[in-house]
Formats: sequence, structure tokens, C-alpha cells
Amino acid sequence: MNVELILLALAPVFVLCIGIEAWYWRRRRPGMYSLRDTVSNATLALMHQGADKLAWLLVVPFYGWLYDHYRVYTMPGGWAGFVLLFVVQDFLYYVFHRASHRVRWLWAAHVVHHSSERLNLSTAFRQSLMYPVAGMWLFWTPMALIGFTPVQIVGVVLLNLAFQFFVHTQAIPKLGWLEYVLSTPSIHRAHHARNPRYIDRNYAGVLVIWDRLFGSYVEESEDEPCEFGIVDPIHTHNPITLTFHEWRMMARDVVTVPGWRNKGMALFGPPEWRRAWLAAQPAATPSAVSSVAPGTGVGSMAGAEASRETR
Repeated sequence: MNVELILLALAPVFVLCIGIEAWYWRRRRPGMYSLRDTVSNATLALMHQGADKLAWLLVVPFYGWLYDHYRVYTMPGGWAGFVLLFVVQDFLYYVFHRASHRVRWLWAAHVVHHSSERLNLSTAFRQSLMYPVAGMWLFWTPMALIGFTPVQIVGVVLLNLAFQFFVHTQAIPKLGWLEYVLSTPSIHRAHHARNPRYIDRNYAGVLVIWDRLFGSYVEESEDEPCEFGIVDPIHTHNPITLTFHEWRMMARDVVTVPGWRNKGMALFGPPEWRRAWLAAQPAATPSAVSSVAPGTGVGSMAGAEASRETR
């Protein structure tokens, strides 16, 4: 099987699990699933898969070129090589995911995933076709330089994403000692929450050890139930609007804000930069600040402490 088709090959499993979860919640919490939300998620997934397949046509040869000409070592096969590949990629995913919440250019793609006010297994399908443009593929280039083949890189990236499908659920409680090792549904629920307590936390792909090592871990609390979505909600199920709304606002900011430094911040600063910039203007008023387009970003941990402006 072509390794690039791993997620498509697993699609029947994913759809079956969504059906089982929807049946489970049908009488317990009827609002857990919405037909319009689920169809929107599925459409976004198809758009994302199409964009990814086109991107691999360029990216895989690039990884091959790096591997052939610049690798520092040739990694061994077998279980030892796979474990090393898995750990390296999972760490790089943590770096990518954290950057996607702290750099507006990357957030413009990632915001799509956070924009639903529901969290169920179909939310895992809610992805952006703009990830290749944002540069997600760049985060995997160190693996080629270390000495992993393009097939290994693509395969482990997709396996990591496949695992993450199963943590997008409210049906599974905390899992005891696994909470110290893996990204569990409870840990990922906190990541998707817009409560100030949870903003910009729990970036783990598979291993939660990275969050615990680098200070971005927070535990889901029964005293503060998760409220899902972004702080400035975007009330639409239109996949095109969901995909491009932050890119459109970002482009508008680059054109309108004065000075190259501000333009650079509009592109690559933290997602909450726009609100802070508007608030700092002499003529800024509460109504002007509140005119920020829905979903313009996630508050940083520092920003969350200061103002909890965005999500």
C-alpha cells in the first residue's frame, strides 16, 4: 500500500467509530452531534486530504533530496529504528503544534480545527487544506537530515495523526496512569477548551511527556468543565469560510497596519497581537477592539494571564 494513503485506508474505521459514538450519545446528550457540523467536518477532511496528496508530490521528493545529499546518519531498520523515528516525530509534532498556537501564520491554518463548539470524533476530521501553505511539512525536515527515509517520514506522520483521531471524544473519562504518558481524551479535551485555564495547553500528539517537560500541561478539572471552540466564535458551517476567514483578516491587517514591524507581527506575531495592537491605538474604543473578526487567534499562556483575549 502507498504509505500516503494510510488515513484514507483507515477512513472506514473512523466512520464506524463516529457512527458508534453518535449512537451512544443519541439519547444521553442529543446535542453532542449536529448533522450540519458533522457534514462540514467531513467536507473539510476531504479538502484537507486532497491538498495533502498534492503537497506530497513536491514534498516527498524534497525529503528524498535532503536524505540523499545531507543526512548525517542512516538510521537502522527494525524496532529500534521505528521507536526512534516515532519519538523524534512526536517531539517535532509537539513543536509544530505549539508553534501553530503562537504564530499567526500557522494559526491561520490551525484555527479551522478549533472553530467548532462541539467536540466529538468527527471534530478530528475538521482540518485545513492550507497546512501545506502554512508550512507544516517544514517541521518534518529534520527527520530527513537525521537519516530517515521519505517513506518513513510520511508513514510516521500519518500514524501520529491517526492516533489523534481517537482522543477527540467526551465519551471516555480519565485513564489513570496513562494520563502521565499518552495524550488521552481528557488531556485533549482541555486542549480544545477556550476557558482561560485551558488556553494554549496540552499540545501532545501521542506522548504527553513533552507538555510535562516544557510546562504546557494542564489537567482537565471537574470544577471547570471545558467550553469548546474559539473565544471569538465564527458562526458558520461553510467550509470555505472556515478555511479562509483568518487568512483574509491577516491579509487585511498586513495591508492596513503602518510600519514593517507591525506588518511582520500581523503575519508572524502571536494570534492575539491584533487585539493588543488595536487596544494600544489612541483612537481605539471598546467597539473597535470588539470588531476583531471571529476566531482571530488563541491567547498565549502569557497573554491569557494578562487579558484572555483570544482563542
